[in-house]
Amino acid sequence: MRPECTEGAGGGGLLVPMAWMYAEYIADELLRTGRLMPPTTLEYRAGRDALALTIFLSDSPADGPRVAARMEEWRSLTAYGTSWREWVCGRLDGLTAAAFEAGTGSPDPDLELAGAAWRWLEETELLAPDLDGVAPAGGREAFRAAEQEGPQVWTPAWQLGLPLGHLAIHLF
Repeated sequence: MRPECTEGAGGGGLLVPMAWMYAEYIADELLRTGRLMPPTTLEYRAGRDALALTIFLSDSPADGPRVAARMEEWRSLTAYGTSWREWVCGRLDGLTAAAFEAGTGSPDPDLELAGAAWRWLEETELLAPDLDGVAPAGGREAFRAAEQEGPQVWTPAWQLGLPLGHLAIHLF
């Protein structure tokens, strides 16, 4: 997952985060193909970032014709009931420790972008339907009002983006 350099081999030029950019591109294509929601929404961004993290942190590279072969791995990683959050944290911690031990002197731009995406997914809360909600108190009128809009709760962006990414993989 080493970033590519803009100058010749060993040139010490600007490092380009190609692995992260490619993972984000694949995630964006999967979501656009699924047409689950407009690309201008925060929910779309949550889905794209969750899917890009899954692709980026997978064990083998996601390049060329192997993308189709990797879909089943990504589908199982993003499935409901998996410990995706713990997996992401563990992988990011491992890559950060490996980069520190390598002691290159400059931070890995791929890892920096992946970390920024994870922080956004963790720290941003989006208003989403409460799937665990119970019927509202207040009689028939309150129930009808809640039926139309449904109960909503603030939830971390990754909890909304992960199922969206998983669904996009299925629709591809």
